[in-house]
Parts: sequence; C-alpha cells; structure tokens
Amino acid sequence: MTAEPRTRPVQVAGGVVIGGGAPLALIGGPCAIEDERHALMMAERLRRITGDAKVPFIYKSSYDKANRSSVHSYRGPGLKEGLRILERVKEVTGLPVLSDVHDVSEVGPAAEVLDVLQVPAFLCRQTDLLLACGGTRKPVNVKKGQFLAPQDMRNVVEKIRSTGNEAVLLTERGASFGYNNLVVDFRGLPIMRGFGCPVIFDATHAVQLPGGAGDRSGGERQYVQALARAAVAVGVDALFMEIHEDPDRTMPDGRRLSDGPNMLRLDDLPRLLEEIGAIVSGLTTVSRLRDPAR
Repeated sequence: MTAEPRTRPVQVAGGVVIGGGAPLALIGGPCAIEDERHALMMAERLRRITGDAKVPFIYKSSYDKANRSSVHSYRGPGLKEGLRILERVKEVTGLPVLSDVHDVSEVGPAAEVLDVLQVPAFLCRQTDLLLACGGTRKPVNVKKGQFLAPQDMRNVVEKIRSTGNEAVLLTERGASFGYNNLVVDFRGLPIMRGFGCPVIFDATHAVQLPGGAGDRSGGERQYVQALARAAVAVGVDALFMEIHEDPDRTMPDGRRLSDGPNMLRLDDLPRLLEEIGAIVSGLTTVSRLRDPAR
C-alpha cells in the first residue's frame, strides 16, 4: 500500500523513494555477506526480479552479524571487506545498499559506502549510535526492538531528528512473546506511521524463533509470505525480507547461514511480489472509489 500523505518521503540513492505516497519498495538480500561472487549473483538476480515486477529495490546484506547466538556462528566478512563488497555491488548493479551498524566507530566508514544505515533492533535505544547515524545525514532505518511498544519508538525518532536529519525509517520485526518466540501486533504499523516516518515491515525476522535452536535461532519460513501480504493490506511503505537462493545450506566450513530458517527462498519471490501487487492494486481501487478526487 502506498504511504499516507502525512508520512515524509525519504529519498534514497538510485531514484528509490520510500513513503510520501511512493510505490511500495522492497529491501532484501542475504542476511550476512558470504563473499563477493555470491553477493553479486544475488544482487543481480534480485535486481532482475524486482525490475520485472516494477518494485523499487534496495539491496541488503550485513558485513557483520554482531548478535549471533553462539561465538562459533558465522558473522560475515567484517567491516572493511564487507563494505568493499557492498561498494562493488553498487558499482556493478547500480542498486542502493543497506547494512547494519553496531557501534559509533563503524558509522563513519559505513556512511561512505551505504545509502541507508540500519540500526539493529537490540540497539534501537543506544543514544550515541542513533545520534552518530543521524549526523551522517544519510537515511537511517531503525528496527523496533522486540522489547519495545510501538509508541516508544517516538523517542527513537526524536533522537535522530535532533541532529537535523529527517530521513528516518522505522521497521516492525515482531515483539517477544514468552521465550524463543515473536508475534506481530499489526496495530504497531499505523501507530509508528503516526510519527510521520515511513514504516517498513520485516516479514522474515517476524517469523524468527530467537535462540530457539539452542546455539542459533530457529524460524518458521512458511509464514513469511502470509505476514508480508497482511502487512501490505494494513499499510506499509516498504517490505524488508532476507532472501537466499538456498537458505538451508551451510557455509564451506560447515557453519550455518545466519537466519537461514527464516530467510525467504529466492524462487518464491516473484510470485509473492505478484500477490502483493494485486493487493496494492485492489487497495488503490477502493481508495479511488471512496475519494474520486485522489
């Protein structure tokens, strides 16, 4: 669904606009960067799929997953190599790129490459990190903490806006529901849009089972598409989905992929985008019937 007029549009590189009535966008890619070859392959395939569907697209992959469950889990190539790979993705595909930042020391180097800085859910209240991200004047996407009510994100928005940066995006990714489980309260989407920020729904982390597999998180991939469709019907400005061509495989050294159980299979994306497009079209038709002047 396109954004309500009260949300402020956020301009991203590559002509992508999120919010302010712009078309529904997609942020997606593998959870963690594996290597340059894989990143370029995934970025190109995603570029073609979203291009065919006429969906504005931002490539996402993390140079470091700093909050993996186990010290033995694969985290990514690290800041320097990861940013080099993401810069290469931009050069080859022309896509804007997004990745997580975890510490104030990362913000400067990351802002030289990334088109959107993302603050992970566990760090969404870290004032110094939010201020540093805001100070770059780059768009900042903040994942809502699993432990926060949606209305509490107003304080997060105000921290970033205090730097003079109005390019704030908020992402819903589910709320803790007992141990090792998340649920989605769809009331949070209109609540957060009420702050004037474009709102994104993270359909893959919303089905995560945090720490549910002992030394790693589990997930229920079979519900990703249903939740994505529901969020679009409620009203969001973009979807966020971690996507992989084979999310159940392991790294060459035997370590499991980060968030494999909840990543969407790449082959399932075209049909999902088609379904979402039908929902958007239907909502647009209803809106015009209600208000012919629109």
